[in-house]
Amino acid sequence: MTPGRRSSTFTRLLRHGFTDPSAAERLLDGPELTLVRDDPVLLEALGATADPDLALQGLVRLLEAQTASRNDTAHRELLDTLIAAKPLRDRLLGVLGASAALTDHLARHPSDWQALVTYEPRDLHPGVEEFERGLAEATDPVSLRVAYRRCLLSIAARDVCGTTDVAQTAAELADLATATLRAALALAEAGAPEDAAACRLAVIAMGKCGGHELNYVSDVDVIFVAEAAEGATEAKALQAATRLASHLMRICSETTVEGSIWPVDANLRPEGRNGPLVRTLSSHLAYYQRWAKTWEFQALLKARPVAGDPDLGLAYVGALEPLVWKAAERENFVPDVQKMRRRVVENIPPAEIERELKLGPGGLRDVEFAVQLLQLVHGRTDPGLRSGTTLDALQALAAGGYVGREDAARLDVAYRFLRSMEHRIQLYRLRRTHLVPEAEADLRRLGRSLGLRADPVAELNREWKRHTGVVRRLHEKLFYRPLLDAVAQLAPGEVRLSPEAARERLVALGYADPAAALRHLEALASGVTRKAAIQRTLLPVLLGWFADSADPDAGLLNFRKVSDALGKTPWYLRLLRDEGAAAENLARVLSAGRLAPDLLMRAPEAVALLGDGDGGGLEPRGRAQLEQEIIAAVRRAENAEQGVTASRGVRRRELFRTAAADIVGSYGTEANPVEADQGALVDRVGAAVSDLTAATLAGTLRAVVRGGWGDTLPTRFAIIGMGRFGGHELGYGSDADVLFVHEPQEGVDEHEAAAAANKVVAEMRRLLQLSSADPPLLIDAGLRPEGKSGPLVRTLKSYEAYYRRWSLVWESQALLRAEPVAGDEDLGRRFTELIDPLRYPEKGLGDEAVREIRRLKARMEAERLPRGADPKLHTKLGPGGLSDVEWTVQLLQMRHGRHVPGLRTTRTRAALSAAHAAGLLSAEDAGILDEAWVLATRVRNAVMLVRGRAGDTFPTEPRELAAVGRYLGFGAGHAGDMLDAYRRTARRARTVVEELFYGDPVA
Repeated sequence: MTPGRRSSTFTRLLRHGFTDPSAAERLLDGPELTLVRDDPVLLEALGATADPDLALQGLVRLLEAQTASRNDTAHRELLDTLIAAKPLRDRLLGVLGASAALTDHLARHPSDWQALVTYEPRDLHPGVEEFERGLAEATDPVSLRVAYRRCLLSIAARDVCGTTDVAQTAAELADLATATLRAALALAEAGAPEDAAACRLAVIAMGKCGGHELNYVSDVDVIFVAEAAEGATEAKALQAATRLASHLMRICSETTVEGSIWPVDANLRPEGRNGPLVRTLSSHLAYYQRWAKTWEFQALLKARPVAGDPDLGLAYVGALEPLVWKAAERENFVPDVQKMRRRVVENIPPAEIERELKLGPGGLRDVEFAVQLLQLVHGRTDPGLRSGTTLDALQALAAGGYVGREDAARLDVAYRFLRSMEHRIQLYRLRRTHLVPEAEADLRRLGRSLGLRADPVAELNREWKRHTGVVRRLHEKLFYRPLLDAVAQLAPGEVRLSPEAARERLVALGYADPAAALRHLEALASGVTRKAAIQRTLLPVLLGWFADSADPDAGLLNFRKVSDALGKTPWYLRLLRDEGAAAENLARVLSAGRLAPDLLMRAPEAVALLGDGDGGGLEPRGRAQLEQEIIAAVRRAENAEQGVTASRGVRRRELFRTAAADIVGSYGTEANPVEADQGALVDRVGAAVSDLTAATLAGTLRAVVRGGWGDTLPTRFAIIGMGRFGGHELGYGSDADVLFVHEPQEGVDEHEAAAAANKVVAEMRRLLQLSSADPPLLIDAGLRPEGKSGPLVRTLKSYEAYYRRWSLVWESQALLRAEPVAGDEDLGRRFTELIDPLRYPEKGLGDEAVREIRRLKARMEAERLPRGADPKLHTKLGPGGLSDVEWTVQLLQMRHGRHVPGLRTTRTRAALSAAHAAGLLSAEDAGILDEAWVLATRVRNAVMLVRGRAGDTFPTEPRELAAVGRYLGFGAGHAGDMLDAYRRTARRARTVVEELFYGDPVA
């Protein structure tokens, strides 16, 4: 061959899509293609395939196989037919260029290309009967595999040539699977005629086979049901049917010299792999009536009898179908289905999730789950929706107005594209995979097989991402959008969701009052204003987030209230529409309980905090920053009352910020998953609320002094935080436990100083409790010397005298949490120096002091526990609760604090960590106590968030209890699991407390 010609051929090959023109030239110049190498039709046909190089290599292998069979006529017949018959040429080369596995089959069985020659109408769309004829000559598992591959060859040929679309291809694959199961059962029965005579066995296809939408390579999901034949006992029949079913599975699944067909998977049966392989119809029915979970009814949507006794198969479907369409009435139906979908995504290895075509976000399973959810909700009353085929069901849902026509059409296109990708990926090697390949050559072949020829890899990636994006945006919206159409004005001819269908859907979503929910939707979304248009865009997504909470009704009602309050402000809806986090954060906050919505309703503009722009976000602000803002507001105020009002306004806003951050961290969002470290959540809330309380007290003190005395009070004045306040562990509903200490200014009469100090305290307490839109801040000085009988304010000298002469052991224990929080810093520091020897005694605690602390603890448990309360669920005083952990830690602090610097802290968790570091308790015991303290604190925070008022026990009202569970990470329907987990955690902690607190003194 001359150089000029070689260059010309090389260029033509490149133009026709070959990536290795040199190798292609050698093959074209080889002996197998001597007769046709210059035929332009061949080169054009090869260039039209997904992979011209692969197609040419496969053609040469097939011709070599004809030659190896010493059949020159067959070799010439193939070449003549290839050039003369365009249908065969397109089919054969199309398969060779798309499937290395089917090329291998043709090389082993060189005459099977003849299966592609016929081009009759029935050949275009064969059904089960045609495939049964194709498998009829199979007499053993090996010949069944050969016949199966021959039939698969014809399906693949029609697929790659575009004779059938992806839905028709999937249906043909399911029909071929049906014929194969029947053939395998016939082989099993022929091998054990006595078993066949003893039972009636039906094979029920499930999953994609049952739904008539099978992949090229997929497990074929089945369920077996059997009855005794006449004259046989049930036990004998079940044994015989089990042997037949097992043999059928082996015939299809086992690897032979011709490979395997596909695994037959019976794990969707009752009790899964732990249950019997075969059951009677009555046994199946009893299980589904009593024990089945929601997902099992969802799986039965696709149940279809395919092999064995047809009457028994129909009886099975007829008996179970009514149960399927009642599944949506089950408690927590929608959350159960959605949770199953989330669990599937969570189980995908992180390295694969972006390439996962079936199970990943925006993948095939999202469409299938959304469609099945809608079928189960509305199929009860509309039999037209009861199709096992995803695309048929989607079309029926659109026709009935259950989903928007445009949304359904876009999902249909996306689903078809993704299924086509899945088919072509599997067809190449005939391997079960749903991962998009990474290699350039594989992506190029895949793109070309889908008709993307200009830049196959770039176009494929672009189209793939576009379609998954469509699915991600629409699959949940599909469920909620028609609820708005049901209350909105639609274009003429549009089908709307009927009121009854809308009610059904809202009930399935967990709404207790669907009529009220529809009224809210109508108020928010009806009309032609820009505001209503934006609401119609937002609400489908918001409704999904509300449904993910324990109280969707409250979420929607609160959203309406906020929208009514802020509807005319230009930034509100724009914030929700344009800032990704804001809308989801708002939905979580509005549906999580009463406290956060109540705080928000008092000043709805705080919605801005929920965005990720200039609103400050949800990160808590530090004490110095808070104090600076409050003091500045006090300076601008005309009097003390205005100054304290400003301080309380800041407190309300920051309480909302803290509560919102806590809820978002506990629920998790698309952008931010659930906070894994529960202790960090507790610490963040405790520090934020404590800092906020300290800043509020500092601002109030400044306002009162400024209003009554100008810049200088006649006495130095300091506020000492006690209890949880001093420990930086305040909860949302905690009072501020404090001590007040003062010291007269030089030259000031003590009586005058005391009068001023008492007046300051009285005025602070009054102003912080004034009725207003802001929550009050209660100041509790009950831990002062002599308790309620003693003076409210003392001088530093008075405290010194009292503690030196009269102090009791419980007072020393209480001082472990004392920390200056506001007022004169030097006075606060000197107060701390005064009390350190009391709370960290030089010689530790004597035996009598230890016994006294134990007596006090026991008396407190006996006397303070509310009547009727379940001690095991009381987070403060119950076994393993806060009191147990804190008193144990405080006993260690008083015993060893003088010599272990790390124990000299007001914070429980820090002291516990220091005790472990000092070897005073084991890592296991420290971990158990820490876990119990964190959980009890989280429960108290949850109760306040949910009920809007403080409490130390779990709520009894079911929705409130479910909301507490949701905050703690327990899904719908798992409140019992939450209570069990609390009891278990508390019980373990109590065991440690019994040893450390009530046991022998630690050396």
